[in-house]
Amino acid sequence: MTLLILKRLLYFALIFWGAFSYGQACPTLNGPEDGDVNVPVETEITWTAVDNVPGYLLAIGTTPGDDDIVAQQNVGIATSFTPPIGLPAGTEVHVTITLFFFDRENIVCASESFTTENVTVPPDCTSPGFPLDGATDVNVGTQISWPYATKATGYRLSIGTTPGAVDILDRENIPAALSYRPDPVLPADEEIFVRVVPYNENGETTGCTEISFTTSATQSLPDCTQLANAPNGALNVSLTPFLEWPEVPNAEGYRITLGTTPFNNDVLDNAIFTNNSTFVIDFEPNRTFFARIVPFNDAGDAIGCAQTTFSTILGCGPFVNSETGETFTLAPDISFPELVSTCQNDFPLTLSSEDEADGYRWYKINTDESEELLSETGSVSLTEAGNYRYEAYNTASQSDNSIECPSTQEFMVVTSEIATITEVSVSGQNGALNLDVLAEGIGSYEYALDDENGPYQDGPAFGNLPIGPYTVYVRDKNGCGTVSETVQPDLTLEGFPKFFTPNGDGINDLWQFIPPPEGDYAVGPIFIFDRFGTLLAQIDSNTPGWDGTFNGRRMPASDYWFKTTADGREIQGHFTLKR
Repeated sequence: MTLLILKRLLYFALIFWGAFSYGQACPTLNGPEDGDVNVPVETEITWTAVDNVPGYLLAIGTTPGDDDIVAQQNVGIATSFTPPIGLPAGTEVHVTITLFFFDRENIVCASESFTTENVTVPPDCTSPGFPLDGATDVNVGTQISWPYATKATGYRLSIGTTPGAVDILDRENIPAALSYRPDPVLPADEEIFVRVVPYNENGETTGCTEISFTTSATQSLPDCTQLANAPNGALNVSLTPFLEWPEVPNAEGYRITLGTTPFNNDVLDNAIFTNNSTFVIDFEPNRTFFARIVPFNDAGDAIGCAQTTFSTILGCGPFVNSETGETFTLAPDISFPELVSTCQNDFPLTLSSEDEADGYRWYKINTDESEELLSETGSVSLTEAGNYRYEAYNTASQSDNSIECPSTQEFMVVTSEIATITEVSVSGQNGALNLDVLAEGIGSYEYALDDENGPYQDGPAFGNLPIGPYTVYVRDKNGCGTVSETVQPDLTLEGFPKFFTPNGDGINDLWQFIPPPEGDYAVGPIFIFDRFGTLLAQIDSNTPGWDGTFNGRRMPASDYWFKTTADGREIQGHFTLKR
């Protein structure tokens, strides 16, 4: 994709987003569905997802667009919501979903409705979930909370200093809430007894369990605090922000929750910090995040700290082309390789980008994974092999902010040199030769026989060759040069090898007479001796050969002697056993 096309697409995208609201689809309820009746009052409300929408605002009321049941709130990208205190019974409930956007006006979708069941029985019991039954060292200013009781419309709360007593709070009526903070605070160093009794229009629940906990000595709780550099409602927050909040004087630390919905702490889950800042990397663009900071000290956690929200910048995409349905990003397409090979004497090496972009950067990656900026142009001059990173980027303006949209490629520079042939190992058996080329050098090499133009192979071994002279060629794959060496197999005494290597690799493991390709030699029995004249073996020329053992014992690497007759004359000589 050319830079011109990218810029046109960016222009198109911004125009497209400006007019997007006229054709934007809205979600529909799918549980309960629009028009359903006898819906349970504790139901979970779900809706269909809408592509390319960064979040939803939800309101629930008794008339279209109203929020007298649940005040409008941002639920992020979640597509479900459970009213925390249930829904009113026998009521037509209207759900209004608003599509939330960062760079333009929100879209308010038409309300959908359903009717809840008529409740004819009292609610179920509930019991405080905080503090836990039997808890100790509970702060005297603690907030008592309990889970929703199915079908309840309110609760009566009793608090006392003995079982069943109400000397602190006598059946306090708490409609449409799931918590209560005593005022004044609870007595210190005291066992406290609490009972929650749910009720609705059919009466109170009976038999609900009482719990108790013990308070700690009176201490001062810290105050709450909130993000300062991503304040509540902030837009266009950086994707790698340094989050900071005002320090609370008597706080020993802070518990941070951060997530993409009000109920999901998928970024930070109650993480503890001893200072009043943290650095967060890799936020997703075009998203709303929900944060809560709870200072704490020995007295306990700060009470009632509010959740705040902020939204990140639009980012680099992907965006959707409304006409074709295809996605695109604002980052440039790049085609830089992962491996660059060069010859040792080619440094300094100049590399250039062929990608169209607004800007470029080249980095050297050090052994400790740190990076060193080398160039901010379309080319770079390198002085050594190693690991590097190439980056090309486009710039875009969004909501008065300029952002970079990069594409990146790590690559390795490796060097080569012309090879040095250190040895061509020649072995033979049963009238055939094996050549094994040993080449040294920095590079990647390939091998050929008798023809500098090839064909070449990756391996250095050539097998099952007719007896005769050969020229081996070793070529650097990166074009740094070719070397050669000619070898003349030395089969002494008319076909008796001068060495063998009985190491079990299947190559030259046996010593035996090798008949030349031309001529007819009648060789008699072959007798093999050590240097002291001890007869070690007798072999015939039509057998596999001697395996280098005597009476089942492997003979050491050394020179050995042989004696035989051929065409009526005696032949003798020596050869080497190599291990």
